[in-house]
Amino acid sequence: MLNLMRKKANTWIIKFLLGAIVIVFVFWGVGSFKSRRESRVATVNGETITIEEYRNSYNTLIEQLRQRFGNSLNDDTIEMLQVKKQALDRLVDERLLLQEADKLDFRVTDAELAATISKMKAFQTNNGFDRRLYQNLLNRYRMTPEQFEQLQRRSMLIEKLRTFVTDSVKVSDLEAVEWFKSENASVDIEYALFEFGRYSDISVSEEDLTTYFDQHKETYKTRPGVKAQYLRFSSEDYMDKVQLAAEDIEDYFYSNPDEFETPKTVEARHILIKVDQNADDAEVEKARLKIQDILKKAEEGKDFAELAKQYSEGPSRANGGYLGTFKKQDMVKPFADKAFSMASGEISDPVRTRFGWHLIKVDSVNEASTQSLEDAEDKIRKKMMEDRARNFAYDAAEAVYDGFMEGDNLADTAQAQQLKSQTTDFFTRGEPVRGVSKSSEFVSAAFELSPMEISDIQDFGDGFYLIQVIEREPEKIPAFEAVKDRVRSDYVKDRQHEKAKKDAEDLLAALKAGRLMEEAGKAYDVKPALTGWFKRNEAIPKIGYEHEIAEAAFLLSTEKPLAENVIKGSKGYYAIRFHGRNEPGEEEFNKEKQNIKKKLLSEKQYNTFNNWMKQIRENSEIAIYNEDLLR
Repeated sequence: MLNLMRKKANTWIIKFLLGAIVIVFVFWGVGSFKSRRESRVATVNGETITIEEYRNSYNTLIEQLRQRFGNSLNDDTIEMLQVKKQALDRLVDERLLLQEADKLDFRVTDAELAATISKMKAFQTNNGFDRRLYQNLLNRYRMTPEQFEQLQRRSMLIEKLRTFVTDSVKVSDLEAVEWFKSENASVDIEYALFEFGRYSDISVSEEDLTTYFDQHKETYKTRPGVKAQYLRFSSEDYMDKVQLAAEDIEDYFYSNPDEFETPKTVEARHILIKVDQNADDAEVEKARLKIQDILKKAEEGKDFAELAKQYSEGPSRANGGYLGTFKKQDMVKPFADKAFSMASGEISDPVRTRFGWHLIKVDSVNEASTQSLEDAEDKIRKKMMEDRARNFAYDAAEAVYDGFMEGDNLADTAQAQQLKSQTTDFFTRGEPVRGVSKSSEFVSAAFELSPMEISDIQDFGDGFYLIQVIEREPEKIPAFEAVKDRVRSDYVKDRQHEKAKKDAEDLLAALKAGRLMEEAGKAYDVKPALTGWFKRNEAIPKIGYEHEIAEAAFLLSTEKPLAENVIKGSKGYYAIRFHGRNEPGEEEFNKEKQNIKKKLLSEKQYNTFNNWMKQIRENSEIAIYNEDLLR
């Protein structure tokens, strides 16, 4: 079957779906299948991890973070998240897992592999697995079927191993009850807040500031900076070199038919009555009768959207059950089959899916259509012009890069070829570079270069870049006068914090001596207050999200009414006293019991697997040979 998949192809590209699949595999650090370099980053029980594999793993992580953080991703975030360490850890874990799978003689047969790939949504059309689509998607990612199948086989082996390790994990009713009580108990506390800003009379002398600066010099150390010059090769600059014939447009149109087809879509609403897919017959029937009663109301003329707001148990309830416009493959099969068989304005009989019972109301049906060559011509021309101009831009960048000799000056090279180079001011990690669209990527690339080294061709979306660092500025401790205002601000802030903490501690000592909070607060012109009830992971009324205060509050009781120490919050220091506690009832627990056990089982399996992995790591020989890469 695998050979059959490889031989046939389609041209419909679902880029984001394959991207999701690839990310799953690369999560375990599977490296490139291209020729690997001799240099090694690490060994795992004698097996080598190459620099090439490490770079692939690192780049994949960066791409995932870009999708998550967008333009806000910068070097500080990358450093904080320890992306370099994560990239290597994933590769090491992948090696260890595959080694353990081999020890246990786990295998993935060709039949298992073929069955899994044939069911992947990325390779499905309305007629099921599309063999041409399979090939074209892999081509888009510069991957052969053999490479993809090896990735998938490894992923399936790892999943078999994970199941083997976690299969015996169970969650008892007692564990579920204890978790529910912990998460749903609520407390009420009395508190006194000593705000930092109330201490506005901080006197500051020149001697205070110079002493403070001498004690905290490292705080004011400047960050390393670089100055770079670069060439940008933009597709707009090469548009006049592009020539298109009518045959080119026709060829594109007939070679990419799916690009000009609009699939049938349906705009609909629904009402959902939830039923667990493993529920017994009595529960299923009870839910069916409930939705049947709602259907009767709809048939009597009640507004469907209002019925959804009143009765639906799905996330679209607040919007009157509105689901928007969707394609058939966007919904679970029973729901999609029914919705796509209905006419505009029609309301369905109850439909059962794994989520429960649904009523569907179709607002409109948009039939499938195919764009003609005449209608698509302008769109095709624009796309082909941009693609070819982009190719010209890349070729131009590549010509400069290939002709560049070590020690050459990029600006001189540009002038000799009648190109215009740009020079930046000094910039540090995380600092934007003026005139560059993807500044964080530019900065990241520049900081990897040695002085006068030229970068690889960088694609920042608005063109291709060649970057050369011409000067580096090391970190240094600045002169006192250069940061005097910052020193003053920091000094005042520290004194305010000290005074707030001291007064809060004095008040807490008075409370421990038996004084009431209101009485003790008068000496400091502080008026205590009650928060009102709050749960462990909720914002505290009148205070806000303060994790340390919440944690301390849930340790208090009638027997232990006062927190051991004052607590620093975002506004100041708090002294807190227990006022009351509410425990959730058994009836509330029973309603959520199954969902709680599922959640706890997932967490317990995760922790079990991680602890098992920790033991495997401790009992393995792991050597890191290139520590510089992780800095």
